[in-house]
Amino acid sequence: MDKNIKLPETEEGTVLFKTDPIIIKHHYEVDYLHSYAQDSPFFAGLANRKLLGSRCGACAITYATPRGHCMECGGATEWVELPQSGRVHTYTTCHFGGEAFLKETPFTLVLVEFDGVDTLFLSRLLGAEGDEVSIGMPVRARFLRNSKFKATDVYFVPA
Repeated sequence: MDKNIKLPETEEGTVLFKTDPIIIKHHYEVDYLHSYAQDSPFFAGLANRKLLGSRCGACAITYATPRGHCMECGGATEWVELPQSGRVHTYTTCHFGGEAFLKETPFTLVLVEFDGVDTLFLSRLLGAEGDEVSIGMPVRARFLRNSKFKATDVYFVPA
């Protein structure tokens, strides 16, 4: 029996953050496939520079954030194109954000209201900040040139 048999080892160690309980840094990476399922038309719309919402066939409520069924009556909804201009219903300035937004902080989020639409649409506002933003301020949609098929493909600017 050979007592000199060893597993190969690398030179890097493990970063220890805490000892009781032991907390270590472990890099994890994975590619996964994600389906937008029934919301796919919304993201395809963004790629085609369109805002799509949904309207209940039974009670005619129009949702800016699409859904498959009405939250009032439970009826099925149909896709409708939303206006690309609206007004700031309310806003907030975010000084902290997730990793995707760290380079953009501070940034302004707005809830946009559209004529003929019963709910609000959450998005970023670019081109105005601080005292330049006001409730009722007219805004219009803009879209990324190269769609990433994410909700952040659309943003708003002062109209």
